[in-house]
Amino acid sequence: MPFFLPILKQTGKLEQVHITVAIVGSRKISNDDDYCSGGWIELAPNLTIYGFDADADACEKANNNLAARKILWQEKHIPIALNNSAGSYPLFVTSQIACTSLYPPNHKYLERFESIIPSSFKVDYTVEIETTTLDSLFQEGEIGQIDFLQVDVQGADLHILQGASHLLESNILAIQTEVEFSHLYIQQPLFADIDAFLQKNNFTLFDLVGCSRYLRANSPIRSQNRRGQLLWADAFYFRDLIQNDITTPLKTPSQILKLACIADVLDFPDYALELLEYLTVNYGDEPQYNFASSIIESLSQVPELVEQGLNNLRVVQNISTRLN
Repeated sequence: MPFFLPILKQTGKLEQVHITVAIVGSRKISNDDDYCSGGWIELAPNLTIYGFDADADACEKANNNLAARKILWQEKHIPIALNNSAGSYPLFVTSQIACTSLYPPNHKYLERFESIIPSSFKVDYTVEIETTTLDSLFQEGEIGQIDFLQVDVQGADLHILQGASHLLESNILAIQTEVEFSHLYIQQPLFADIDAFLQKNNFTLFDLVGCSRYLRANSPIRSQNRRGQLLWADAFYFRDLIQNDITTPLKTPSQILKLACIADVLDFPDYALELLEYLTVNYGDEPQYNFASSIIESLSQVPELVEQGLNNLRVVQNISTRLN
């Protein structure tokens, strides 16, 4: 759960903050895919979630469920396939639905790993689908600006990012994307391709989580330290809006506050604190950007810090002149 957002919300600091999340590959396979069951709920009702999935039935089920729950935020799931261009493409539907992709599985390679891998990527059938881009949907007025983008489309993640080039430049603050480190699908882009693209667009890699490692198919032995080859993970990228030499129009206090909120939801409280401290020091003469009291109240929830003495912390010393 977020560290700072509950207190920021309680003190009214989030009243002017509205976050828009876009999730590409939004099929709700498990309870973990209910995006407001976690930290995002702290931003409701000032929260909009767009879900995109090629499976129309999954989108209808998700929308019906949301209507029945009478949610406090705006969320809709749109039955459309996204890519880096509009067109007609084959979709390779696999026995494990989560492995379905616009790219054909690389069976010869997958068979070299333990049995769960080749069996999950077995193609049951292919279907022709029409695709569009996030930029096109925005330009057509189907969606608004996006603050946080999450992508999980099995090998075609770079295509989604390329199809959101305008949104990346104009508004997106943070990204979570699945990345592969070997060709699980034929001719798919890999982590290095995605990383180079996002670095070019001024995003910085913060972490790799959910690292999935698998053993060789015929090996009767395994290491106690190495759990097999790393095949895929989720990569988290953020903008750095407080570096000295940045000239982007996104470097405004309102956008920096949004970035802090997203960092807190995604469990990067150290980055959220750095951003809140920056706002307090540089814009704290405006009450909506003075977070000194909220920072100290949040830190006071950590017994170890209280025992150490909050006044001894550099961050507290830096914001002390902003305390009311």
